[in-house]
Amino acid sequence: MRLTETDAAFIYGETASSPMHISSVYTLDGELDFQRLLNRFEKRIHQVPAYRRRLQQIPLSIAHPVWVDDPDFDLANHVIHHELPPGTSYEDALDAAVGLNEPLLPRDRPLWRMVMISGVPGRTLLLQQTHHAMIDGASGIELTLVLYDLDPDAGEPVAPNEPWEPAEPPGPGALMAEAVQDNMKAMREKNLVSLAGRAVSNTGPMRHAAEVLSRFVAQPAVTAPFNAGLVGPRRKVRWIKKSFGDIREIRRQLGGTINDVVLAVVSEAVARYMADKGEAASTGQYLRIMCPVNVRTEDKKGALGNEVSAIFPRLPAEPLDPEQRLHAVIGETERIKREQDAQSVTVMQDAMPYVPPVAMLGTQLVGTPMDPTAAIARMSLPVLPAIAGNRPPNVGINFVCTNVPGVQVPQYMCGLEVTDTVGLLVLTGNIGFSVTILSYNRQLFFSFISEKRLLPDLELVAEAADDVFNELLEAAGKAAGSRAG
Repeated sequence: MRLTETDAAFIYGETASSPMHISSVYTLDGELDFQRLLNRFEKRIHQVPAYRRRLQQIPLSIAHPVWVDDPDFDLANHVIHHELPPGTSYEDALDAAVGLNEPLLPRDRPLWRMVMISGVPGRTLLLQQTHHAMIDGASGIELTLVLYDLDPDAGEPVAPNEPWEPAEPPGPGALMAEAVQDNMKAMREKNLVSLAGRAVSNTGPMRHAAEVLSRFVAQPAVTAPFNAGLVGPRRKVRWIKKSFGDIREIRRQLGGTINDVVLAVVSEAVARYMADKGEAASTGQYLRIMCPVNVRTEDKKGALGNEVSAIFPRLPAEPLDPEQRLHAVIGETERIKREQDAQSVTVMQDAMPYVPPVAMLGTQLVGTPMDPTAAIARMSLPVLPAIAGNRPPNVGINFVCTNVPGVQVPQYMCGLEVTDTVGLLVLTGNIGFSVTILSYNRQLFFSFISEKRLLPDLELVAEAADDVFNELLEAAGKAAGSRAG
């Protein structure tokens, strides 16, 4: 099974400073016995065939890698117990989970791991790691429906009667022959004539997609402190939790969608943080945020892999009144919907010419003893200083804000309820801060992640987000009272 261009891009873009696995930390109410967890996976892993497949590179990288059954698969390499000293605080355990998440997943085995973290009285933390080449946010949530139960008394799953037998891995000759065939097919589907035909039939969306991308240069964003250098491998995470009912009340009274409210909270928090640091103090400067958009069709529900596009809201970088901020977000997202930015970007992605994977041959060294990115990760990389509170314009994005709808009823692992879920988003390039929004069991979890060197005081952003949310909720209450009066 060959990786798609999108899935393969997460392999090619991975470095020791920018691991490309998607992770979450699930908090269980109670202390879980590790053997129960291991037994559960032994009985349930057949329901996730991808978890027994490893990455197989193609000789000379003449085609994208393929997934093959791992003949040496050992569940003990993937379900791991990490014991902390008894009496460890929850905050310290979460920091430990973030540290465990920093290294690359070994590429010589299936690209996932579940780490059970014990030592917190009355709680268990589960660090779930799965490579971005295997899943996106939406398929990750669907995966939890297999690994977790919706009933605390569901009992242990029944293992299949027949033991698993891995398929014989293809040899170099078979890999090369299949790669040549797939390359010929790709070149037929993405030759210049067919691409030109698609461009002609999608003239409007293609033109608009070009306009979207040209704005990056014509309307550069501010360079925030967390964009002032290339990311290193160290991470920091802080999070807040809010009632879904409160989010809906803000939306009901002040307008917009739930996504608009979330984007208002996050962008205003960042603006306040930057102002407090003496950054972007002048008006007329903007933040550009990447918001992934799920384009998974109904026939692909339940499948792993990536089916995403993106929009790029441009919002004021200076602090605003929270209601004014929300109205600015609503205006921008309504423009994006009206002009169909996400659809246009998807059309452009589909019309991009075929790039020979041989150009990515050097990425096969990542994760090996000869990995050049490992040496770079050990360096103290420079950070661009601010002069008079400003840095050169940023023609890229400032951060990613992804909103992943989750399961709205309690989930359980081995009979223990999942109470909280914290997302750990990928950081790469000069994007040293991002936000994951996860909804679960009528709660909304704002998970903030940063590269420690570029944004060491991440708690200030989380505190600002908490303040903005409470101010919006207060404004919603006043609006409701004035209507009732």
